[in-house]
Amino acid sequence: MTSSTAANLREGQFADVEPGVRLHYHQAGEQHDEAVVMLHGGGPGATGWSNFGRNLEVLAGSLRTVAVDQPGFGGSGSPIEGSHYFTHSADTLLGLLDHLGIERAHLVGNSLGGGTAVRFALRHPDRAGRLVLMAPGGLTLNVFAPEPTEGIKKLFGFAAPPGPSRKKLEGFLRTMVHNQELVTEELIDERFAAASNPDTLAAMAVMGRMIMSAPEEGMLWREAHKLRQRVLLVWGREDRVIPMDGALVALKQIQRAQLHVFGGCGHWAQVERFDEFNRLVLDFLGKRGGS
Repeated sequence: MTSSTAANLREGQFADVEPGVRLHYHQAGEQHDEAVVMLHGGGPGATGWSNFGRNLEVLAGSLRTVAVDQPGFGGSGSPIEGSHYFTHSADTLLGLLDHLGIERAHLVGNSLGGGTAVRFALRHPDRAGRLVLMAPGGLTLNVFAPEPTEGIKKLFGFAAPPGPSRKKLEGFLRTMVHNQELVTEELIDERFAAASNPDTLAAMAVMGRMIMSAPEEGMLWREAHKLRQRVLLVWGREDRVIPMDGALVALKQIQRAQLHVFGGCGHWAQVERFDEFNRLVLDFLGKRGGS
């Protein structure tokens, strides 16, 4: 991939998917018939590119690969109140697939993105292929770990009075990974610049209200038995945000589920176990060896 192509891929594109809703996304591998969409997590400053930029370039060798900024994140517009966030994001994803002419897509969802992927598969089952769910939000019940977890406390604390700070963001990011060397000054600066933007903070407040207005819609574990897709659950053994014991209920409820656990790994399996994660996903999606 040339430097100019990589720069254009990182810059991304926009799509007006329904009235008042604009999504920002990155796409590569358009020559392939089979598609996969990657849905990022919900931490401060998260985007499709920050979570999956490097993975996108690898998967695009075998699949039409899209990484989207969910509503309220990155270059996408703020979410619109009226439904639970998972439902809203899932329906905007449907609009993006229609915009791109993608009839059916596999979904790779991390944390918040995992919740969106599950809700999408439940609402639009004919449009969802296989699901790769990385410590998915809403699908788990902690059996041993306390609630709220360390990572969730730091997530909610970021915007709490006296307001966002670089130090609070660094503390949150350090709960994301087992290997602390991955939390670089560059990463902290990049994420803080995005997370402290007034529009982003306002969108986070809207998202919080959407989640709290209909909390039962976020309890996806209650509906997990309805999933008919093949599902790969992926966890880091040292996850401090959505701990591994939360996988047990989902594993039991989902008919066609399997679980893969990475040792020495936190909440960002796609980063900490980059090569292994890519191989695992490609194999699960029927692209063994990346071809």
